[in-house]
Amino acid sequence: MADSNERISTVVKDNDVVLFMKGTPLFPQCGFSSRAIAILDHCGVAYESVDVLQDMEIRQGIKAYSDWPTIPQLYVKGEFVGGSDIMMEMFEAGELQQLMNEKSVAKADS
Repeated sequence: MADSNERISTVVKDNDVVLFMKGTPLFPQCGFSSRAIAILDHCGVAYESVDVLQDMEIRQGIKAYSDWPTIPQLYVKGEFVGGSDIMMEMFEAGELQQLMNEKSVAKADS
């Protein structure tokens, strides 16, 4: 578990925006992950994704790392934001876009 914690920590610290999800941005494997990708794409930010289905240690480790029981999970500048429901609420209220701007998150390449 310590190894997966270290790997998770490195990915979170090395990227402005990280989404731990089921599947990939091009082929999400659950509706919640699909919604999370759509939200990030709509925000126009650059992000890294981690497919938890490819690594069971990461899949279990991320839940302990964030103390959050579900996937997907969004991190912005090293801070846990939440899952797809929280992302949706924040997006609809304009708070997610504001957070990305306040944290000076890089825009996605067009």
